[in-house]
Amino acid sequence: MTTLDNLGKFVNSSIKSMKNKFCTIFFLAAMLFTFLANAQVKKWTLEECVNYAVANNISIKLTALDAETVNVAKSDAWGAFLPTANLQGSHSWNIGLNQNITTGLLENQTTQFTSVGLNVGVDIYNGLQNQNRLRRANLAIIAAQYKLTKMEEDIALNVANAYLQILFNKENLKVQEQQLAYDNQQMERIEQLVEGGAVPRGDLLDIKATIAADNQKKIAAENALLISKLSLAQLMQLEDFQNFDTKDSDYPEDQSNVLLETPSAIYAKAKETRTELKAAKADVEVAEKDVKIARGAYQPRLSGFYSFTTRAAYSDKVIGVAPNSANPVSVIGYVEGTNQNVFQYNYQPILGKHDPILDQFNDNKGHSFGLSLNIPILNGFSTRNNVERSKIDLERTRITLQQKELDLERNVYTAYTDAQGALKAYDAAVSAANAREESLTYAKERYEVGLINVFDLNQAQTLAVNAQSEVLRTKYDFIFKVKILEFYFGIPIYQKQ
Repeated sequence: MTTLDNLGKFVNSSIKSMKNKFCTIFFLAAMLFTFLANAQVKKWTLEECVNYAVANNISIKLTALDAETVNVAKSDAWGAFLPTANLQGSHSWNIGLNQNITTGLLENQTTQFTSVGLNVGVDIYNGLQNQNRLRRANLAIIAAQYKLTKMEEDIALNVANAYLQILFNKENLKVQEQQLAYDNQQMERIEQLVEGGAVPRGDLLDIKATIAADNQKKIAAENALLISKLSLAQLMQLEDFQNFDTKDSDYPEDQSNVLLETPSAIYAKAKETRTELKAAKADVEVAEKDVKIARGAYQPRLSGFYSFTTRAAYSDKVIGVAPNSANPVSVIGYVEGTNQNVFQYNYQPILGKHDPILDQFNDNKGHSFGLSLNIPILNGFSTRNNVERSKIDLERTRITLQQKELDLERNVYTAYTDAQGALKAYDAAVSAANAREESLTYAKERYEVGLINVFDLNQAQTLAVNAQSEVLRTKYDFIFKVKILEFYFGIPIYQKQ
């Protein structure tokens, strides 16, 4: 074998090796691209959208913080039952002219003092205000939870509406695409007829204008779909809204069992289950407790107290006396009649180091305890005014409850009427679409035999497409109206995770 043959085999093997490596790299890159594409595109179901929105919506988070604040108020109410205890201490320096505690004389000196004390107080009776505050805190927690649930239900309803709007826009886009595809086929058919001289060239120009209009409708449908997706993604607080998409679902337009109920029956059920009424009733109970708390200030307040104090000084103390050598005696008077002087021996104190600090604290202990009774007599009408304000707030919450009941009754009857009307509109749209479809079929047959022109055919086609779009609109409108009616009947929009 020649050297040239060996070189050729080497080159061939090198090329094959490079091809294998290239194929492997291309295969891995293709798999990676496919994985990334699949990972980015997620099809969201209605339940997933609602659960994500409930967990991330800003309004719900703010309402949840209000509920946490109420829990802190309950902790305050519990704390009012506990005694108060405060430890205090001080250390002072007295510099300059001050009284010597050992001699009682004013001297220029520096002294130090330390004092420690403990004060304890407890409410024994204060008009049951602490008990009523605790009961109020428990009711406020219930009211806050109801309001949080109401916010979650509202967000869920808004998400369901936005989700159904996306489904409608998807179906409408399909209709517009089908219309565009049909008109393109029709244009090819008319081109053949024009070439054969069966129809005038003007028909071809008309169908081209129709196709241009179809493209505009298709673009408008695409924009509407994109905007509806963005709206739902923002409602969900979804960060990656560019790749957001919903799972294609065909919701049945069958009649719901709730439509078999009467409006009065639905309203009666709604009064038992609706969260806004429960929250309003809880607010009334909270306001009633506020009145009791305010009235409690009329009653006497009995409290107990205990105080412990001790102190220590750092000055020298007197440990004895000795004769004053500089002034041993002094005249303090005289004897009447003899005028003899009366003398007194003078002594001076002997100072020693102060006692140990801990011993002083132990020796100087003091306790004080007792009861304190406070009977309100006149306090500038503040108690009376607080009671009156509480009564006004209570009446306001009662009126609010009545208004919510009236609003609920109106909303139920409106929702029932809207659902019935949406069902009739959907049935009428289906009938109209069937009739338009038959009319379009008949128009196609007439156009094939030259009985009508392309303009009349396009008119029939436009009416048929509009009828299909109306069917989709009324279908999803009916589904949403039924969702609202079921919502009032106690059927939840979603199941909380």
